[in-house]
Amino acid sequence: MANRIFVMVLLWSFTIQCVAQETDSSHTKPDQKKLRSFIIIGGTGYAAALVGLDQLWYKEAGRQPFTFFNDSRQWKQVDKAGHFFSAFHISQATSKSLQWCNVNTNKANFWGSVTGFLMLLPIEVLDGFSEDYGASASDLLANTGGSVFYFGQTALWNEVRIHPKLSFQRTTYPGLRNDNTLGNGLISELVKDYNGQTYWLSVDVDKFIKFPKWLNVAVGYGADGMVYATDQQNQTAGYSAHRQYYVGLDFDLSHIKTRSKALNTALYILNLIKLPAPALEFSNGSVSVNVLQF
Repeated sequence: MANRIFVMVLLWSFTIQCVAQETDSSHTKPDQKKLRSFIIIGGTGYAAALVGLDQLWYKEAGRQPFTFFNDSRQWKQVDKAGHFFSAFHISQATSKSLQWCNVNTNKANFWGSVTGFLMLLPIEVLDGFSEDYGASASDLLANTGGSVFYFGQTALWNEVRIHPKLSFQRTTYPGLRNDNTLGNGLISELVKDYNGQTYWLSVDVDKFIKFPKWLNVAVGYGADGMVYATDQQNQTAGYSAHRQYYVGLDFDLSHIKTRSKALNTALYILNLIKLPAPALEFSNGSVSVNVLQF
């Protein structure tokens, strides 16, 4: 289900950045006009996204009584990393918007984190009523983890120092299936092919020791060889699904400030992505050096 919420986090982050830019610290109480604008625009966009998701993913699927489905052992848990990533960034984007509305920073961080969890909850409900899916307790746990990870950092350091990021590169695996499970074309593969997704935690090292502000150290997780969801299915079909771990460098674009609202929005979205940089890969019991790991 991470593919669906990945689309939602991009839409939400884009909407937030278009609405909210600079915070006016001179106000001592929430700006009601800004708050109403945020609620109306954000709420309308969110409702439209849910309707679109229902039509796109659930329209053709049969309905069932609400049911849980245990998918915790599928796709080497790469999809759970996607849930964590999405909940974190929805929490952060919402907090930034509330601060733009001059809501107290601590309150904005708390309610942003709560919103990050609650915004993903209806998708689990839709899954629970769909014959093709079923609600997932492990998805809910990953959603909670992403929101808590955001709030915990702001509570501990009054800022975010460890940033979840995503990178993607196309693989040959979608062509091995004819049911579109892994996508068919770049856009659908981006959100469906877990083999191509790598999730990172990019650390602002300069916040801990003397280090260039624009350069981060990142640890990443992904998997390869997953034509089917479970290890048993892959082994039966002759594929060797395995995990991949990375340690490498990353670039922090958050220090770039411009007068252009459009460019600031683009930089914010781009900073969700781990840019190509040298990294060590630990996979299948061996270590390799990747000059430009994406």
